[in-house]
Amino acid sequence: MSEPLIRNGVVLDDSFAEAFPMRGTGIVITAVSERWALEAARSFTGFATSVIACGCEAGIDRLLTPEETPDGRPGVMVLLFAMDSASLEKQLATRLGQCILTSPSSACYAGLEAEDQIPLGNAIRYFADGWQVSKKFAGKHYWRMPVMEGEFVCEATTGMTRAAVGGGNMLLLARDADRALAAAEAAVEAIHKVPGAIMPFPGGVVRSGSKIGGKYKGMMASTNDAYCPTLKGMVDTALDPAVGSVLEIVIDGLSDASVAEAMRAGLEAVVELGPEQGALRIGAGNYGGKLGPFHYHLKELAP
Repeated sequence: MSEPLIRNGVVLDDSFAEAFPMRGTGIVITAVSERWALEAARSFTGFATSVIACGCEAGIDRLLTPEETPDGRPGVMVLLFAMDSASLEKQLATRLGQCILTSPSSACYAGLEAEDQIPLGNAIRYFADGWQVSKKFAGKHYWRMPVMEGEFVCEATTGMTRAAVGGGNMLLLARDADRALAAAEAAVEAIHKVPGAIMPFPGGVVRSGSKIGGKYKGMMASTNDAYCPTLKGMVDTALDPAVGSVLEIVIDGLSDASVAEAMRAGLEAVVELGPEQGALRIGAGNYGGKLGPFHYHLKELAP
């Protein structure tokens, strides 16, 4: 590898984030208020940090104004990703029925236009026990389902893309935990402004980065010891003596371009913050190019 790049005192490793193909979809959740739209969205995206254990990865893409939603109410755009179409359909239907149908005043609409369609209301309409009503309006198909509060309106299908990408990432290496978190928060705030990309982990941040496998039988992943500050004297560490804390940002996007733009925005925010308040160094996780075909080189995305 060549010499690292330095921007505003922050070192950018000569490395790349390695990402892989996924299936992706989007939905629009609306409600009587922003509060209740967010309640449904947060419930829907709960326990969706990693396909390794959760079956999918999901997150809130952005808030929508009443002018941007199909029914003129406050809304939330949510993105959902999985490794294959069947898993995506299953996770979407389960979370729709348990987290949006159940949420007061909610409605749900397609959030992605695509040739491939997957069931939305079509997947849960039988909950209405024969009282569901099919409606077509302005070229779109909806289901109206009676619930105790009144009525749940849900579009029949939503689009699915086969061009989604999962696993964009950056490692933020700082002097201490406070500075690492400040850098991560700056990156998350910037990435939230990029449409079509989400960060599925809590608050967009991962403290328990992993490597493939481990010493115990059956472990698909285990702690990334090379980046654990407390293990610096006991393992082949990737950390400088000055580094006392590391946090990771993981990004999924509806396209290669959306992940690249999200990484670019995050890098710019961390660099602007500088090493005294944030990260000393920025790295990225990869497996030598063997995991996935999408490689996001930090130097190419640097501000």
